Amino acid sequence: MILKEILYKVALEVVHGSTDVDVNNIHFDSRKIESNDVFVAIRGTVSNGHDFIEKAISLGASVVICDVLPADLLSQITYVKVKDTNAALAHLAANFYDNPSQKIKLVGITGTNGKTTIASLLYQLFQKAGYKVGLLSTVKIMVDDVEHKATHTTPDSLTINYYLNEMVDAGCDYCFMEVSSHGIHQKRTEGLQFVGGVFTNLSHDHLDYHPTFAEYRDVKKSFFDNLPKTAFAISNIDDKNGNVMMQNTKAKKLTYALKTYADYKANIIENQLSGLLLKINEHEVWVRLIGTFNAYNLLAIYGVAIELGIEKLDALRLLSELESVSGRFQFIVSKEKITAIVDYAHTPDALENVLSTINDIRTKNEQLITIVGCGGDRDKTKRPMMANIATEMSDKAILTSDNPRSENPETIIAEMEAGITAVNYKKYMSIADRKQAIKTACQLAQPNDIILIAGKGHETYQEINGVRHDFDDMQIVKEILEQLNK
Repeated sequence: MILKEILYKVALEVVHGSTDVDVNNIHFDSRKIESNDVFVAIRGTVSNGHDFIEKAISLGASVVICDVLPADLLSQITYVKVKDTNAALAHLAANFYDNPSQKIKLVGITGTNGKTTIASLLYQLFQKAGYKVGLLSTVKIMVDDVEHKATHTTPDSLTINYYLNEMVDAGCDYCFMEVSSHGIHQKRTEGLQFVGGVFTNLSHDHLDYHPTFAEYRDVKKSFFDNLPKTAFAISNIDDKNGNVMMQNTKAKKLTYALKTYADYKANIIENQLSGLLLKINEHEVWVRLIGTFNAYNLLAIYGVAIELGIEKLDALRLLSELESVSGRFQFIVSKEKITAIVDYAHTPDALENVLSTINDIRTKNEQLITIVGCGGDRDKTKRPMMANIATEMSDKAILTSDNPRSENPETIIAEMEAGITAVNYKKYMSIADRKQAIKTACQLAQPNDIILIAGKGHETYQEINGVRHDFDDMQIVKEILEQLNK
């Protein structure tokens, strides 16, 4: 491919050298560079790609995209100076793969909680409707029926466009994509053409990355600001930020809600461990998912389905067939009638939602034991809040490790403990070893009791000091309960 072809829409400041050169590939990781590749120097949170320009050239890069030109410019290399290398990478990637987002109906889902569930269930619903579908989510990437491993909520621009191109080649009609605040802020979604966007909710999260909640909100909002007028934007207006998201969008504005009037409105008629009976607009439907938070998720899914052309009654039938997403309110019931629930809830709002759901369903004649931790090297301000919610809304709480990463687990737990009020002080214990914490909860549980294991959900690893160890909450609790039942 010719360099000038993939520079389309890139905001160029200085070009030193020819743009008529052939290029083989694009990389922002200098270690992957081969002969005649383009190296894009990205300023990351850990390292600066500009420090690796010489290495990239030594490995064969013939083009360097940067925001600061090196002091010594080599005559055989084409240097392109741009204002923002993240934005440049997004347009380069889209052009390199021949703009696949324009050949598929791409819907983005953003917000603090619910992104994975909505994207995954839309993928499931449209598959059941007979379409070939793609999915870009925290849990996995799907190209029709072929699964690929996911490493980030919103992958880098090259990965996004690579898989969108794979989806186009596989004949996919739709792709449903989680859109994170990190992804928007780092311009990973720039250059993509969306036919629709969904706003779920906004609560306390990622304040280790965003300096203020206002910036976190405004970054989310910018996704809707940039939707074209041909797209639709569906927003949860029960959330106080729901209308904010819609303020400047050119897209068709639509709303969903449980508490207020909206284009897509639902009432919860029954809420049981076996499912929900909902009245959506004028029709009743029984679904297998549980809890108020899933009522919101299902409304968003229904709205997207209608906007993408599925008939109302077909959409309701398909909703009734949906099955829960891995690590999102997944539960098992042991022979001793102990219910163990695994959920990804890793923010104060998500944990409160899950515990509220359990407390709405339970009889109060049983114990609710919650196991919760907080991730290391992440937003520390939510740690005391998480512990307070867990102890306030449970009969017993066990504070433990999540993914401590480079931090001392005991330090994280101590920061969580600071949020526990005196009245709840006797309701908790701290066990840094997560497996031991799960085992202790299982030993404490009596028949009909409920154990909630929060924070990791679908993750099948625990990250300690930069090393990932196999760790699957659901598998571990199953094994422990089976051993105790023998």
